[in-house]
Amino acid sequence: MVRRPFWHQQIEQAWRDTPIAWLCGVRRCGKTTLAEGLGPTRILYVNCDLPTAEDMVRDPQVFFRSVNRPIVVFDEIHQLRDPARVLKIGADAFPKLKILATGSSTLAASRKFRDTLTGRKRTVHLLPVLWGELPAFGVTLNDRLFRGGLPPALLAEAKAAAFYREWTDSFFARDIQRLFGFRDINRFNSLFEYVLRQSGGQLEITTAGRALGITRPTVESHIRALEITHAASVIRPFHGGGQNELARQAKVYGFDTGMVSFARGWDPLRPDDFGVLWEHLVLEHLQAHFPDTPVRYWRDKARREIDFVLAHRRDSVDVVECKWDPTAFDSSALRVFRGYYPKGRNYLVTPSGDPAYTKRFGTLDVRVCTPTELHA
Repeated sequence: MVRRPFWHQQIEQAWRDTPIAWLCGVRRCGKTTLAEGLGPTRILYVNCDLPTAEDMVRDPQVFFRSVNRPIVVFDEIHQLRDPARVLKIGADAFPKLKILATGSSTLAASRKFRDTLTGRKRTVHLLPVLWGELPAFGVTLNDRLFRGGLPPALLAEAKAAAFYREWTDSFFARDIQRLFGFRDINRFNSLFEYVLRQSGGQLEITTAGRALGITRPTVESHIRALEITHAASVIRPFHGGGQNELARQAKVYGFDTGMVSFARGWDPLRPDDFGVLWEHLVLEHLQAHFPDTPVRYWRDKARREIDFVLAHRRDSVDVVECKWDPTAFDSSALRVFRGYYPKGRNYLVTPSGDPAYTKRFGTLDVRVCTPTELHA
């Protein structure tokens, strides 16, 4: 078992605020292993996929009184008949008990959660293996970009197409169909593959629908399902009302570089492939370390673009540009952006940015670094 201390810290922080930590993330990203890593002597583990789990919690008060460990883990809790009731009783009647509940989607996605437990839970979104976790997993950056960050795929000896196909079929059957009632697996998977092939670019709903032969409302509902289940990230534009800024069209990123490279048929990776996959990895790093700060991008009508924008503070926005090769960085978009928004820090994030250094582009200081310095 590879320990992932960053995520254990996120769970412990959630418990400092509320009795329930809701651990969500895509299938096979390591939720169960992470929960078991909290310590066998500390947890009572309940696998809610098993029929016996329903009998165990039929009377929640009796169940929680019998717990002799400081932590209860409900794995795949949405499989229970009334999971919200179980969690609510645990949080209200046994406030000293720590509860970890896992699921693929946001809590509100399941029809079983009419009570979304406001004030009783904090969400921890587990992402595929991060930049900072590569040494613990004993893999190279190239391995991570090619195979992706789902631990079973990342630790495999070779990239197996069967894993990614099986994951996609299981994702539809166990998450999409159960949560949203979509019945046409071919239609959904066609859109999912389309998103993965377009990943990192702007997604035009009408164009996607026309290409796939499906209606605009269907495209919108399927994209929303991908976002809720964390299989895709919708990155919306940052704008301040300027006439030349794009204000509506979002970019969509697939959740994993391995899935993106598989959908695009990138085997093996070529030099031009690394840049877009590196951008995905930097995005996941930002989402993990700044979960309460929406990640945006910026673009104007002249097609000048900033990869990511973080509005950490009022009237001050940080810029994150991603480059596999830092010598390929063009500062023209940054100069235009800073004409609109002069306050904030500028980062050029590259795998070769260790040690970090500051480089001047005209009147602008840009910090060249790895993702690690973004939260230092």
